[in-house]
Amino acid sequence: MSADTPSTDRKAQIDAVLLKLPGVSAKKIGGMDAYVVGDRMFACISGKGVGLRLPVAVATELQFARENVVPFQPGGMASTREWIQIDRADAADYEKDLELFQASIDFVKGGRPR
Repeated sequence: MSADTPSTDRKAQIDAVLLKLPGVSAKKIGGMDAYVVGDRMFACISGKGVGLRLPVAVATELQFARENVVPFQPGGMASTREWIQIDRADAADYEKDLELFQASIDFVKGGRPR
């Protein structure tokens, strides 16, 4: 595969990882490919990575502990400290982050009271 492979292939690989998780669906939010559980977004595709919402302490720790975790800045805009971005050259490797995706789902499901 060349570096010019359409992003649809990348999205298909990420879909294959995330859409098999219980209760997860994909939709467009603000022009981004987002992943939601219920009506709450927990992850989205941004640039060369996947943005992920986690508790601030976990997000901060991951940014220091892993080289491929950076602050989430969709379109160059800073987001909240709950959001990080995991960059992987091969989208199929997000399979290795299933534990984090599940933690994110649990976090947003338990999120703010309504």
